[in-house]
Amino acid sequence: MTSAAFDPASLKYDDKGLIPAIAQDAETHEVLMMAWMNAESVAKTLETGKVTYWSRSRQAFWVKGETSGHLQTLVDFRYDCDQDCILVMVRQEGPACHTNRRSCFYRAVRGGETVELMEPMV
Repeated sequence: MTSAAFDPASLKYDDKGLIPAIAQDAETHEVLMMAWMNAESVAKTLETGKVTYWSRSRQAFWVKGETSGHLQTLVDFRYDCDQDCILVMVRQEGPACHTNRRSCFYRAVRGGETVELMEPMV
């Protein structure tokens, strides 16, 4: 295993300067959500340990859980072989989804029908 200093600029961002980031529970390995990061939000995440995304709708940084209390604490930061997708392994406090569900991936298509896999958390 080798190691070298990491530079957020070494990742491959799209033409808007964004890269997809998948959040996964570090213990259960459940996929919680997908959002976007830019080089600065990557740097902030690594610096603070608080997962920080880039909100495309607000054009602003978004520290997950800053307003809701549903914090994502960084456990491990990974990126894929093409350097164009991030995987953040997190410790999730409460629901990850804005619908108050544990995961944003709460729907499936089975037998041609949409099935809801989980209810909102109470």
